[in-house]
Amino acid sequence: MKDFKKYYIIPADPEEVYLALTNAATIQLWTGDVVEMDATPGGEFSMWDGAIVGKNIELDPGKKIVQQWYFDGQPEESIVTIKLHADKAGTSVELRHANIPDEDYNDITEGWNDSYFASLIEFYED
Repeated sequence: MKDFKKYYIIPADPEEVYLALTNAATIQLWTGDVVEMDATPGGEFSMWDGAIVGKNIELDPGKKIVQQWYFDGQPEESIVTIKLHADKAGTSVELRHANIPDEDYNDITEGWNDSYFASLIEFYED
């Protein structure tokens, strides 16, 4: 199991970024895919045609999102924590993804950088 931590700058305020990460209609706008999102603690979600599935554990509007991501046969829970901080350029996003299966690590980190946050940044830059 591996962990990944990285910071991103999103050119929007923390409340907007929070909604972009938890509101199904907004997520569909920046991903271009059908999304299922139950934005309540314990609510499940599915993004990118089921490539990302899991459940929301903790939701603190405009500040923090904690999710469990599902990986088949994984002994430990894979936990994603996203913290949002106001920044002069918009929002500083602190991402920590814990317990990524070794065989999935490169795909997951590439996905965070090249798809997930790249798409979100592009959405707000347009």
